[in-house]
Amino acid sequence: MCRIENILLYCLKQLNGERTIYSIYHLLNGKKSSQTLQDAHLFSLKRYFRILEPLTRESFDEIFNKLLENKLVEPCGEQRFLLTSAGEDYLLNNEQPYYVNGWRYQPFTLLVWERLSLLVQVTSNFTFHETKYIPIQKNVDVHNWLKGFLKSTSVPKQELGRSLFSELVEILELARDVNPKVLIFRLTGYKQIGLTSSQIAKKLNIDSLQIHLEFINTIHCLLHFVENDPSRFKVLSSLLANLDQNDSLTLSARKTLVLLNQGFTAEEIASIRNLKISTIEDHLVEFALNVKDFSINSYVNEEIQHQILEISKRESTRQLKVIRNTLKTASYFQIRLVLAKYGDR
Repeated sequence: MCRIENILLYCLKQLNGERTIYSIYHLLNGKKSSQTLQDAHLFSLKRYFRILEPLTRESFDEIFNKLLENKLVEPCGEQRFLLTSAGEDYLLNNEQPYYVNGWRYQPFTLLVWERLSLLVQVTSNFTFHETKYIPIQKNVDVHNWLKGFLKSTSVPKQELGRSLFSELVEILELARDVNPKVLIFRLTGYKQIGLTSSQIAKKLNIDSLQIHLEFINTIHCLLHFVENDPSRFKVLSSLLANLDQNDSLTLSARKTLVLLNQGFTAEEIASIRNLKISTIEDHLVEFALNVKDFSINSYVNEEIQHQILEISKRESTRQLKVIRNTLKTASYFQIRLVLAKYGDR
């Protein structure tokens, strides 16, 4: 069984029957809805956010149906499932992809790959004194980044290829749970054209979606090592220069935040932006999740906050309806806000 199915089992265990299976689909796809963003936090699934963007609904259903056929999951409500004892055993005996961290790295994974692939191509051709070749990447920003790096790097030009190779080898040898081939086969260099992901899937006899997951895991592995010890990987650390990591809020929520910081109330913002108050409340939940030091005290008094968290802990639930039925004085919005702010602690 492939690791995508392992991930589905892990997500189902975390959800504990409190969300439908399609909440997992939206999580893996990286749907930037308030509900999906909140679920990623509440159920400690942020590392899987957006890691399988090519995943179609049909493929998701096909993978999930295999879990059903193998009796690893069982229904507990409409489109809700729990792990069977066989599913629990399987999960215990099979590890999750080790380096995948969608919430942290996916906003710039593609850009890092474009930079790395162009850097490898250029240094490889430079090593063999080849000047006539077609750049593998067309992105102007990536070309500008490379020009800036080549001008500023302290590594001598004649040593660049050797240093880059050495750093890549070191990380891949230190890494656990990665398949270096899914990265190496894609690289273009001197008189060598990198393979496409579908060609690699055929060459390794692995499903294309699995290849995508392996590739993401490997890129995230590089990011993990470089981010934790940049001085050790002087060439590869350049891949992280000037990355825009502020990708946690939706565009609409950003507009709301500007007005909120200007002193407008939620009701006033809804009127100004011609949006429903429920949409503005979704934005406030996003702020509770993502904006450091965002206070929810003006929306929920501290006593109610304490009661909501106590009920959630006592009943081992994050279901709004269960908490609301116990605490009638709290609105659904207030419960969502408190769980967003503190529910994953």
